[in-house]
Amino acid sequence: MCNLYSYTRSQEEAARIYRALYDDVGNLAPLPAVFPDQLAPVVTTTRDGERQLTMMRWGFPKPEGTGPGVVTNIRNTASPYWQGWLQPTFRCLVPATSFCEYTDARPKLPHWFALAPDRPIFAFAGIWRKWAGERKKIAGEHRLYAFLTAAPNAVVRPVHAKAMPVMLTTAEECDAWLNAPIDEALALQRPLPPGMLQIVATGGREDPALVGFV
Repeated sequence: MCNLYSYTRSQEEAARIYRALYDDVGNLAPLPAVFPDQLAPVVTTTRDGERQLTMMRWGFPKPEGTGPGVVTNIRNTASPYWQGWLQPTFRCLVPATSFCEYTDARPKLPHWFALAPDRPIFAFAGIWRKWAGERKKIAGEHRLYAFLTAAPNAVVRPVHAKAMPVMLTTAEECDAWLNAPIDEALALQRPLPPGMLQIVATGGREDPALVGFV
């Protein structure tokens, strides 16, 4: 389960790579550690079909009767709870530069994974929704997101054997996730080939590399 990631590039770079015509993020500071319930940039499709870079809060509400907390990662996409949110209207891209997994065995040591040491941008395959209630002591309507996970690849598995985030690394994958019929979109719920991922840092609760932030 991924409950920590980073975004340490500029919002202009995310808007350019993900072709976001609109940007209401404001002045985005580097995010070397994004935890559940924090705000982070997300790319959605607007009603006019254009893409927008906007801020949302990480974590869907849990299904009723399952206790407190939020759902940050989605593995069982066959669950009726997720079916409505997997339609194109609610799919989104979550820009990131690295993600963290802790070792399954104690001592729990954080490992940061990225495409390369210079932290190129990739996107998590996400979904979003509106929700009314109180989050972080703020009452009202919130926009929330979560993202899909898959089986871990050979790089992640020795650290965390349960799952890894679904990572989109090409424009074609991002387009398919946002727009394709659900069966085609869910075909992207698979681990990244291990040759495309590496461990770039260990031991910290923040990614130490603030690279490329302008």
